[in-house]
Amino acid sequence: MISILAQERLLGAALGSVFSGVVVFEQRRDIYNTIAQIQPPKPHVKEPVSRKKIEFAHYWNKSVDQIFGPAIQALSSRRW
Repeated sequence: MISILAQERLLGAALGSVFSGVVVFEQRRDIYNTIAQIQPPKPHVKEPVSRKKIEFAHYWNKSVDQIFGPAIQALSSRRW
């Protein structure tokens, strides 16, 4: 059986944790609401992907495959 003093301490810790969580949640909610009121929502416009970005990504992937390919094969052969 747990002593009365230990029960009170546990109850105090639990209630303190819940109270702190509620206070933090309310403050964060108020901050986000304030920011949302100050800044109007921006329309979500998708940026067109240029040909150069696609080519860069392709060359980047090829170079990473060439550089790390032997290391990956060595690790694969060791069943990592």
